[in-house]
This record gives sequence, structure tokens and C-alpha cells, in this order.
Amino acid sequence: MPPRKIIIDTDPGQDDAVAILLALASPEDVEVLGITAVAGNVPLPLTQKNARIVCELAGKPDTRVFAGCDAPIARPLVTAEHVHGKTGLDGPDLPDPVMALQDQHGVDFIIDTLRNEPEGTVTLCPLGPLTNIATALQRAPDIATRIAEIVLMGGAYFEVGNITPAAEFNIYVDPEAAAVVFACGAPITVMPLDVTHKALVTAERNNTFRALNTPVGLAVAQMTDFFERFDKEKYGSAGAPLHDPCVTAYLIKPTLFTGRHINVEIETQSALTLGMTVADWWRVTDRAPNATFMGDIDAQGFFDLLTERLARL
Repeated sequence: MPPRKIIIDTDPGQDDAVAILLALASPEDVEVLGITAVAGNVPLPLTQKNARIVCELAGKPDTRVFAGCDAPIARPLVTAEHVHGKTGLDGPDLPDPVMALQDQHGVDFIIDTLRNEPEGTVTLCPLGPLTNIATALQRAPDIATRIAEIVLMGGAYFEVGNITPAAEFNIYVDPEAAAVVFACGAPITVMPLDVTHKALVTAERNNTFRALNTPVGLAVAQMTDFFERFDKEKYGSAGAPLHDPCVTAYLIKPTLFTGRHINVEIETQSALTLGMTVADWWRVTDRAPNATFMGDIDAQGFFDLLTERLARL
């Protein structure tokens, strides 16, 4: 099987960084056509900068990085410095990037790539708010049928919310965009909080990253050291959940995950439940399934894969 062609759409974020590193370390499985940055965890000037920092950390400065949308479709931007720090990549001391940011807008890159590559060969991998993907679909509705799959991190069903009682951060930041994406008709696979909260970096696992004794291993360990304090305090968990690398791991080894093909709707009106992913896990409605919502992960297999691939960089 040739590697899957992917576009990573991201708002780095420490866990976004690990997801990008895993992809760049796995060329036999995924071909990264480009990385599009979006405002989310931190504003766009930082997310596009952080994406380039991560590419250089991986030793892949030829990776194309594009700046996309700097605000949600219809709302003010909500950010998450309280989790990721003021830079979005707090923890390691990483140099500013030397590689250039591409001139083309990220949304235009997504549209052009889907139109120019053979139909059904490009997978979109959103790791942050869905603004860039939805904007591309609104500007160019013809691309929906050309998408091989959308594999995203976002939402929840039993876990419900991490930014409000009802909503997960990525969906909450731009619920209108999420509604567009989930209604687009392309195959969608979702890594919700219910899965990602099982992908915990325990002290032992983080020591394994550090023991790689490479700049990448050390940086990943330091990133996790920084942002785990938030999750330990909030959830009483044993470590930090690596949300976004679940997307990349699924592309490489889908057998690590199990889930259900169900209907998912996005709440865009309610003041109480704005951004909620209304996931019909028990199939109690007659609404047509539109997404595969993952429910479980082989956590040790996930970390074995991650450690083995990071050791390559």
C-alpha cells in the first residue's frame, strides 16, 4: 500500500506537536502534503510559527506550512493558554523557525490540493477547530466528494466536555464550522475525549520518551511535563492525555481503535450546550449515521508505536 496522502490542519499545542512528529516520522504510512495552521489553542501567528518549529525539530524543514483562518466563522476566538502556555508550546526551549511560511492561504491550499490530486486520495486531519476545513467546503463545495476521509480530534459522548460542561474545546471554538464539516457527506472518523483520555502519558511512559536521548524525545517529554499539570489537577488523572496523536496513530495503525458508525449533530444555538457533539451512540434516533466515533484505544500499543516512531527522528 502506498502511503496515505494527508493534510494536517492544526493549532499547535503540545499534543498537536506530537501528532505532527508522529506523522513526519512515518513516511511509509503517511505522506504529509502540507500543514495548515488555524487559530485555536493560541492565535494564528503562534500556531503557524509553532507548526514550523515542530517541522524543524523533526528535521523536516522542507514540509510546507500554510497560515489559514485567524478567527472562527461566526464568533470571537476562544484560546487555551491556560492549558498550553502563552506560546502554545511551553515546556521545551525551542528556537524560532528558519523555514519560510508559504505565501498561499491555507484554505486555498486545501482546495487546490483536493482538486489537483486524484479524487479520493487525500485525507484531511484536523487537530484543532474546524474553521479551515469548513471554509474550504463553503468556498468550494465540489471538494467534498474528493475527500478520501476526514480524521479529526474533537467532541465526546460520555466524557461530554472539557471547556464547558457540554462541549469539547475544538468543537466549541467554532461550532458553526463543525456543523458544516459533519454535514458535508465525506467519510468522517472522530477521536473524541472518550478515547484520548485513555491515551495518558504516565511518568513511566514519559521517561521512555526522555530515554530516547534525542532532541525530539527530550522535547516531547518536556512538553508533556508542562501540560500534564492541568489535566492532573482537573481530572485527577495519572498523566496528560495525548489527544491529537490519536489521529495520526489511527492513520498508521487503525486496529488500535474501536468505535461505532453513528449520527453526530453539532449544537450551535443553545447557551448551555453550545458546541456539544450530540452523538447517537446508542442509535436511539432514526438520523442517518455520518461519522465513525471511536470509543476505545489500545493505549499500550499506541505508546509503543509512538515511542518507536519518535526514535527515528
